[in-house]
Amino acid sequence: MAKEQTASMEDYLEAIANLREEGKVVRVKQISQVLNVKMPSVTSALKKLSEEGLVRHEPYGYIELTLQGDKAANDVIGRHKALSCFFSQALDIDPLTAEEDACKIEHVISPLSLERLTKLVEFIQACPLGEANFPKRYKYYLEHGELPEECLLTISKTKQSSE
Repeated sequence: MAKEQTASMEDYLEAIANLREEGKVVRVKQISQVLNVKMPSVTSALKKLSEEGLVRHEPYGYIELTLQGDKAANDVIGRHKALSCFFSQALDIDPLTAEEDACKIEHVISPLSLERLTKLVEFIQACPLGEANFPKRYKYYLEHGELPEECLLTISKTKQSSE
């Protein structure tokens, strides 16, 4: 079982997964460019990640995430997306700042805080902040896992008017 990763190691896993998703064959040079670090730093990090069973990498070869590494990378990416969405949509922060802040916070946020933040974004998308009784409706959503009747009516009205 791999130990908990440092923020830096999580950044490497995230970069490898993102490069792979772009359809690129992942090499040291690409990670170096994405993270803006020197290639020997990437090689050193890959050695640590390889020792922990998170990546496969032969010197001068391609870099692949193991199943365990893929799981860890997807966890980081999920935290990043949730935070970025919260900052940009719920707090109306510009996308660049939202991305930068998400990158910093994704490494330290607790699972409970992330879960609540994600639920808040989902809730705000369905039940806008400006409506009456927001705290009461949000508490209902947290306790029951479903939108209160008032929000469902708002969604229904919105759909009818756009048709």
